[in-house]
Amino acid sequence: MVVQLGLVANGYRDPHNYFAFQPFNESSTYAVELVRVLDDGRRVAVPDGRWEGYDWNELVGWRALQSPWRQRHAFSGVDAVVDFLDHALDWMADNTPGDTETRYLEATVTYYRNARGPHTVVIRSHDRELSR
Repeated sequence: MVVQLGLVANGYRDPHNYFAFQPFNESSTYAVELVRVLDDGRRVAVPDGRWEGYDWNELVGWRALQSPWRQRHAFSGVDAVVDFLDHALDWMADNTPGDTETRYLEATVTYYRNARGPHTVVIRSHDRELSR
């Protein structure tokens, strides 16, 4: 019983609310502006998720994160989406070896939590090693 209560209590601290009771889904939406930050500091927009021969939708593959530059429903809530996007950016940084210019990827997430907002959060991938 103590373990179950511990899981429930911890569930509210986790962005995905595992083991936490939530009777209704959030009615939240979000949109992402994705940019590549180059080694010299220039910020290059990533229109429709395509750059240097890569396609966001093909690489991510998970429907809940497809085409995030369009207004989307925040599947499992805004906190979970931001956490998934953070992991996706790191994965992209690690798995796009043909991109030799991008230092890191950055996403500006604009969201409305249950129709309140807009709120903005900026997340970025880790820095990439660029081969010279």
